[in-house]
Amino acid sequence: MDVRQPLPLLGGLSPAQFMRLHWHKKPLLVRQAIAGFTPPVGRSALLQMAGQEEVESRLIQQRDGRWLLRHGPLPRRSIPSLNTPQWTVLVQGVDLHNDAVHALLQRFAFVPQARLDDLMISYASDGGGVGPHFDSYDVFLLQAQGRRRWRIGRQKNPRLLPDLPVKILAQFEPEEEYLLEPGDMLYLPPGWAHDGVAEGECMTYSIGFRSPDSAGLAHEVLLRMADAAADETDAPLYRDPKQSAVATPGAIPAQLQDFARNAVQQILADPQALECALGEALTEPKPNVWFEPSQGPALMERVELDRRTRMMYDARHIFINGESWQAEGQDAQLMQRLADTRALSPQEVASASDQALELLAAWCDAGWAHARSAKAE
Repeated sequence: MDVRQPLPLLGGLSPAQFMRLHWHKKPLLVRQAIAGFTPPVGRSALLQMAGQEEVESRLIQQRDGRWLLRHGPLPRRSIPSLNTPQWTVLVQGVDLHNDAVHALLQRFAFVPQARLDDLMISYASDGGGVGPHFDSYDVFLLQAQGRRRWRIGRQKNPRLLPDLPVKILAQFEPEEEYLLEPGDMLYLPPGWAHDGVAEGECMTYSIGFRSPDSAGLAHEVLLRMADAAADETDAPLYRDPKQSAVATPGAIPAQLQDFARNAVQQILADPQALECALGEALTEPKPNVWFEPSQGPALMERVELDRRTRMMYDARHIFINGESWQAEGQDAQLMQRLADTRALSPQEVASASDQALELLAAWCDAGWAHARSAKAE
């Protein structure tokens, strides 16, 4: 992607301009971001998806002045009739289950894959919504069907209404109001409060981004670093030949504390260990994701990543689905190309070394990627 090229998706801004002027800074309303947009997943298919065990879904309803929340799977009989007002079905991670939705998500690949999370679809009956709230992450709200009225404002008071199953702001003060129609899109930075209410039957596609907190990310990285250290067979053992007899056996020896401190510092002192653990953590598939192994041999003239595969890289490593490989030279460039574009052309596959081809074949066998013939282009 040429990040200097203006995009209708961003209202004529280039990705470089959008990231500089709006990302994490201020909202952007784009009329007809996708002109003539036809949602790849309609109402019937979405509600059917909400009933599946492997799909994360929620039903939020306003009834008699109360907010009700039900987590999926949502059998069709549990969903109100289409004529009933003020209910919403939210289906998370639709990009994991539909190729066309996954392709739509890739339009936002001007943001690093390490930050791109998923595409959620919200279907609402007339008056439906989830109440005024704010998110801790960036979000693009693409109107897919019908109309939704958005009121937005900078968040001044984060206090929530008590004893509700959903997070609703106690004091919401909107500053702007927009009515979105199919193809329109609204970008909101983290912390901007918003309240979207359906005017008639309505469907909204939400492109969300991961914003890991420091404690959670540290936990994931340190856990992987500790696991890697535990696999070392030549790690030194604690020795205390000069340990004297003690009258207070419950006290931890200072020498043992120093041994533990040095062990941790030694692990943290290796920058590649941290980088490797971070890449593995960022590409770890979500808990409800699994891959289907290849059903048989295929002519590997072209390679495409499976829509559920997460693949990233740094200066020394290639990361895919929670695993890592060291890579350099032409093979590293090839794998980086695959991570960036999610596909390799016949010419690129032909240029791969035998070692790279073996790795690609293993990924195809595992279902992480798919081998295609050139005729399928």
